[in-house]
Amino acid sequence: MVMRNAKNASKRFNFWQIDHKIFQILKGQGIEVLPSPEAWEKFGFVRKIFEKKPKEGYFVWVKKEVDFPLTTCITIASPKVSQDLRNLLVIERGIKAKTNVLCNAAKNNLYGVHNAKGKILLKGGVSLEYNHIHKWGQKDFVNPDYEFILEKGAKLIYNYQNLFPPENLNLRTILHLKENSSANINFIVNGINSKIKIEDGLILEGKNSQGIVKIRAVGKNNSKIFVKSIISANSPSKGHLDCQGLLVDKKSKISLIPALLCQSKEAQITHEASIGKISEEELTYLRMRGLSEKEAIDLIVSGFLKL
Repeated sequence: MVMRNAKNASKRFNFWQIDHKIFQILKGQGIEVLPSPEAWEKFGFVRKIFEKKPKEGYFVWVKKEVDFPLTTCITIASPKVSQDLRNLLVIERGIKAKTNVLCNAAKNNLYGVHNAKGKILLKGGVSLEYNHIHKWGQKDFVNPDYEFILEKGAKLIYNYQNLFPPENLNLRTILHLKENSSANINFIVNGINSKIKIEDGLILEGKNSQGIVKIRAVGKNNSKIFVKSIISANSPSKGHLDCQGLLVDKKSKISLIPALLCQSKEAQITHEASIGKISEEELTYLRMRGLSEKEAIDLIVSGFLKL
């Protein structure tokens, strides 16, 4: 059953899908919410964005400002479900908004596959806080691929957090920044017996665009983490890339590859990258305070992964 136009939207999901079934759609004044296949049928501009009619996913069009977060939730609840989502978020000029995008497995060991390809379009002067939270089972395969378009003067805070990773995660994120737009990007991943690949690109296309990318990755329990992050400056602009990895056990591996590409003599882009371990001094100090070794490690990791 799909619920539409419900009241108290701030207390529910604007779009909630479990496996392949839509459980909830909540619209509000100035907000259009549809399954992506319906949006493809209804709007010509959606057909220009999607290369073909989507099988599933959501379309959210914010036309007026609202005083509550827009929330979507995609859940895998049954064994061996394979999702293939196409998602689109469009926010009209000058609107300030906050979104919570939740993707998760309801149980461990479901062997689910979550493929999600999305586009987020922020029109001129938009200000958006986008919280992207993942929580998966140990046997899931997850492949998010998102593209952000920031038009003139748009501002974005993007927080990706995955503290409960799947067996295999391939995360790809591309951001295009037009004139006077800005982005603050944070990736937080906690590798626990996982294979994780992160590829992100911040493309400074417009004059006076600026962006910061911050990556924190923890490897433990035989995790393999590969991160490739690039800032490309095509105009007078500023960008900074901050990559840090923390190895918790001897069997895990972290690879950080920061890259800078500058095609404007008036641009300024910088990077820093480091991979380290928990020091014996930190552990000794916390154990002297009464913590066990496991509690001390958990506390240090929690602080490292804090946004």
